[in-house]
Amino acid sequence: MIIVRRAEERGHADHGWLNTYHTFSFADYYDRAHMGFGTLRVINEDRVQPGRGFGTHAHEDMEIITYVLAGALEHQDSIGNGSTIRPGDVQRMSAGTGVTHSEFNHSKTEIVHFLQIWIIPEREGLPPSYEQRSFVPSDLQGQLLLIAAPEGGLVKVHQDVQLYATRLALGQRLAHTLRPDRRAWLQVARGKVAVNGQLLEESDGAAVTQETSLAIVAEDNAEVLLFDIA
Repeated sequence: MIIVRRAEERGHADHGWLNTYHTFSFADYYDRAHMGFGTLRVINEDRVQPGRGFGTHAHEDMEIITYVLAGALEHQDSIGNGSTIRPGDVQRMSAGTGVTHSEFNHSKTEIVHFLQIWIIPEREGLPPSYEQRSFVPSDLQGQLLLIAAPEGGLVKVHQDVQLYATRLALGQRLAHTLRPDRRAWLQVARGKVAVNGQLLEESDGAAVTQETSLAIVAEDNAEVLLFDIA
């Protein structure tokens, strides 16, 4: 079964400096029907104006993954990390027992466009930690790249979730097998794809349950994130 979450159905707020869409309940957007999907708690699609951003704020007991689609995001945190995240990077911050951080648009002229993802960790009270890794476009083209997982991903996530990314040219297709005890969430970052015959357009998401395999076909040049979830 595939249930589509259309882009226009998401929560939305425009703060001037920040234009943000919430796939699941977040901040002032509350929707009892969309509180998350398993341990996947947040997918926010954010566009931040040049030179603006999120001042220092705190998190606890959450795995936070940042995936930049355009521009550059500057990160600083209380455990000594400072970096700039660009397309081709994946960042994971485990908030654990508590961390503060800030995120600002690195550019004074261009908008930064990114997805921020929150995953509920396997247990509370983990020590805060941070990773950032890079990939090249060919790592994604026509195949699923494991960018975050408990083991074997570019970054380690403290939960039984495998997060894949892919880029597909028009007409390209790929398949992913789901074990009977697992489900999936797909998020279309750009372009259009058909998933088991169901059309998903840019910024659409889809909850997948009771399916043993996924056939993903690009209906346009596309970039997709796939969460394989226990």
